[in-house]
Amino acid sequence: MHARDKRAAKRFFRKALKVTHNSSPRVINVDKNAAYPSAIAELKTEKTIDKSCKLRQNKYLNNLVEQDHQFIKRLVNLGLGFKSFHTARRTISGYEIMNQIRKGQILGIEKGGIQASIEFVSQIFGVAV
Repeated sequence: MHARDKRAAKRFFRKALKVTHNSSPRVINVDKNAAYPSAIAELKTEKTIDKSCKLRQNKYLNNLVEQDHQFIKRLVNLGLGFKSFHTARRTISGYEIMNQIRKGQILGIEKGGIQASIEFVSQIFGVAV
């Protein structure tokens, strides 16, 4: 572990904890990076984090955000890249919406409901089915 990694981890945790809408965490889930335990220990001694806060390290963390974006990351990596920020934003927004439809996060469309998904998309874009 490099000292710079520990400093970066401490800086990240401080920024995350400084946000006003966050409450003091009971558990912090991280991957197996060696910098995290020492950074958390130092933050506990500085009383930035409560002593009762647990650190959970898991190599294959069930991080919902990462898991949710795996599908989108795969599509983006298959593409040839984006020429501009605006193109990237529009394309990735489209991927995210299609992913939400596929997962059944749109009212009236069940997860895996292919026919309802097709009808919904055709209704939005005015395309005949």
